Amino acid sequence: MMTEGYRVSDIMTCCISNMLQDNETVFHGVSSHLPMVAMKLAKSMHAPDLVHLNIPGGVNPSSIKQASYSSAGADLLGTAEAYFPLEEVFDLSMRGKLDVAFLGGIQFDVNGNVNASVIGDYHKPKVRLPGGAGSAVLIPTAKKAIIWRVKHDKRTFVETVDFTTTRGNLWRIVTPLCIFEYRKGKLHLESIHPTSSLEEVKNNTGFELIYDEIKYTASPTNQELAMLKKIDPYDYRSIEF
Repeated sequence: MMTEGYRVSDIMTCCISNMLQDNETVFHGVSSHLPMVAMKLAKSMHAPDLVHLNIPGGVNPSSIKQASYSSAGADLLGTAEAYFPLEEVFDLSMRGKLDVAFLGGIQFDVNGNVNASVIGDYHKPKVRLPGGAGSAVLIPTAKKAIIWRVKHDKRTFVETVDFTTTRGNLWRIVTPLCIFEYRKGKLHLESIHPTSSLEEVKNNTGFELIYDEIKYTASPTNQELAMLKKIDPYDYRSIEF
């Protein structure tokens, strides 16, 4: 969707970027182009001393322009300032030193449960998924776990997940329609994107929405859009859409 010169992928990238603060240590995994671009945007705009960690072990890669195949490719190590292997990322998080981790999932419920394992019965599933991988370690231990998902429908946001891969300690979930905040053990609707509406969010969410007031996500600024063209000229942030 395109509105006033920006798309949903731009909104998601910019709002995620603005969640990141200077001097934070931030990690993204495989198939994570959108948060990878958001991290680079944050470093370029307002958080120059943010520390970027990734799967191949690169620390602060100088460019993400060659990361078309994967957000876990060798180019992110080849242009990096230093090497910090994946096992050390897990250790860092378990010691309480990882500020932000970007993670995914297939199903989420209002209680903050995350399913990345199976759809249907665990023993006879309709679909068997990759599983928890790093999520089971990083969601409970990172200071702030941010989940992004490029689909928002009733099969994704469900009353009860089919299987609980991990739970709790979520910070935010960012979707093409809105942002959810996890607090007091529940997902709360924090803001609706300017390209969506309360009705659309309700119609595509399988649980009753909890919110204090209706707020809207800030639109990308002209400066942010210009910087996105510079750091992400091949539009990797839209690769999942």
